[in-house]
Parts: sequence; C-alpha cells; structure tokens
Amino acid sequence: MPKILAVNAGSSTLKWKLFEMPSETQLADGLIDRLGQEDSTVKIKYGDGQVYKDGHPIRNFQEAVADVMSQLKSLHLVEHLHEIKGIGHRVVAGGEDFKESAVVDDAALLKIQNLRDYAPLHNPTEAKYIAVFRKMMPWTVNVAVFDTAFHQTMPAENYLYAIPYEYYERYGARKYGAHGTSVRYVSARAAELLQRPLAELKLIVMHLGSGSSITAVQGGHSVDTSMGFTPLAGVAMGTRSGDVDASVVAYIMNKLNITDVNEMIHILNNDSGLLGISGLSADQRDLEAVEDTDPRAKLALDIFANRVAKYVGSYAAVMNGVDALVFTGGVGENGIDMRLRIMRHLSYLGATVDETKNHVRGKETDLSAADATVKTLLVPTNEELMIVRDVFARL
Repeated sequence: MPKILAVNAGSSTLKWKLFEMPSETQLADGLIDRLGQEDSTVKIKYGDGQVYKDGHPIRNFQEAVADVMSQLKSLHLVEHLHEIKGIGHRVVAGGEDFKESAVVDDAALLKIQNLRDYAPLHNPTEAKYIAVFRKMMPWTVNVAVFDTAFHQTMPAENYLYAIPYEYYERYGARKYGAHGTSVRYVSARAAELLQRPLAELKLIVMHLGSGSSITAVQGGHSVDTSMGFTPLAGVAMGTRSGDVDASVVAYIMNKLNITDVNEMIHILNNDSGLLGISGLSADQRDLEAVEDTDPRAKLALDIFANRVAKYVGSYAAVMNGVDALVFTGGVGENGIDMRLRIMRHLSYLGATVDETKNHVRGKETDLSAADATVKTLLVPTNEELMIVRDVFARL
C-alpha cells in the first residue's frame, strides 16, 4: 500500500507525518527543531509508543530533507523510499490562484513563490521546501494544500474590504482567511457526529490556539471567516492584536516616532493580543494560573472570550441561524475554562454546555446541555489527515 508524507515546514522547524493509504494509518510523527543552529534536534514518534531522539547540526533545508529520508529508512518506516508515492505540503497563501489543493509542477511552484506578499513569513519557505522535496524525491507526486483554499467560496460581500475597488482589482487586497484545512476537516467530522448531511448544516467553527479564527460554514462551504488579508485580523490572539481601527495604527506610529510601517505590523503580530494586554504571557494557561490575583491577566482572558463570542454572534446573523458550534485547535480542544468563558455569552443562541461534559481535553465530545437547542461539539482537528487525503486523491 502506498505511503504519503504530510509536511508542515517553517523557517526553523520541519514537521511531518507519515501515513499508509488508503487505510489512513499514521505510521510516524516527526519534528526537526532549531534548524540552522548547532543544537538542532530531531524527534520521531512511531510504532507502539516508540520515540527516537537525536541532536546534531542541520544547517539548511536540503540537510533537513536528507535527514528525514535517512530516518525513514533507518527506523524501518519504509524499506525503500519509493514506497512513498506522494508528499503533501501545507502552504499558507494560495490567493485567488488556488481554489483547491493542487499538484505542484513548475508553473504552480512559481505561483506559490509569487504569492509571497500575502504570506511573507511562510510562502517563500514552503516553496523552497517543495523544490527540495521535488529534487531529492523526484518520483513522488507533490501536492500543495492551501490554508486559504477552503475560504474561496466566500461571497464578495464578505471577502471585500470597503476601500476603493481598484485596490482589489489591481493588487488583490481582500480577505483570504486561514485555517481552512482544519475547518474543512472539522466541519465534515461534525456533520458525521451530528448524523446529518453537511450540505444541510449551518456551523460555526472556532479554531482557537495561539492563532485563532472563527468561520461560518454553511452547506459545507465557508461563507465568512475572521482572519483577513493576513492572519493578523479577527479575534485577539496569543500575540496578535486582531481587529484594530487603522487610525490607531497611525496614531501609535506618530506617538512612538515609528516611520517604518513594518515595525508597527511586527508589534501588532508579536507584542499584542493576550501578551500585550496582560504584560505577562501569550499562553492562556499562564494567565489562568494568576487571574485571581492579576487583573490584567483576567482582562486578557475576558477580551479573548469577548471577541470570539462577538464573531460567533455575527456569523449566526450572516447565516440566519446556526445548528452547531464547534471547538477545535489547541485552546478549543484543551481550554476547559475558556470554553465556558465563551459559552456564557452565547446562551441566547440556545447553545449551552454541560459543565461535567465540558471537563474534557482533546477528545471528540458533544458538550451540549440536555436542553440546548444548538449543539456544541469538541472536535480535535487533523490537518495532516486532510492533506494526505488530498494527495491520495491526486495520485
């Protein structure tokens, strides 16, 4: 049976999972961390709870891919590398060029590179890794799976900004969203749990983590999502501000004598959100530990819940109703207290949770109270499984 590699590449990390298809059996889960440094580390989980760890310098993308190929053979995850028939790559920005996952040929790779302005921290790195995998494993089918593709079904009234239309026509200035692969998996799985056709459902998916987004899914299609031209927009996040009045940006730049707008964007991306409000941490667990004695920690958590609830309410309005709310992502799956914090704002929708059922982490669960008229589900995401499914469909 063919094996497929799902790859999530960053500038200093390379995450991968190996699946056997069509059984969808996960064979291994690997991570190369601190790439480009002398203290690079490799960790691979495989077999029946076995773990391989090593530390050695991995200086560049080529060495990282070579290391993955070597470990696959040395750990007998494959006997021959040709068993791997396809490689799926998570790519952040597909713009309007990619409305679904795509086999990467030279032309597609060039388009991914040319979309760098939409995700300057991600697309260039992802394009380089795709090029390396294509060169070092030329027999494989490489497929790009785009975070933005699922949201290409949004109507213009939801994806356009109310700025001169020519900025969209000339420069592609519009909402693209993110977390689309996760939302696609979670919404389909939610329909299975509800035992109803996805095409009939109105869902609001809350992908909550260090980066968070809310998506309205109607009939299996994204109709609106909180992240915008970049993942900076939407709800308050770990270190991202979420939505702010653009005039505040200019005001703060003047006060701080900032002349490079990229410096301000860095502040909004890296020094804001929960970290900026609390002055303590971007991690909700740290804030929950001290919220009884630290008012700013509590405020940060309240702001996060407030912004999520506002988006949920607005998307219920966009869809003229909602059948189920779905929590996913690191915080959505594990944040027992945060889920309750958010749900306290949403009882008017008929969505209430059973606090006993809610005391769960990372497990598919119907959290709904007995008298709830709108279901609330916890569905752990599995982006890698969606990636390998897309690859397998294109072999």
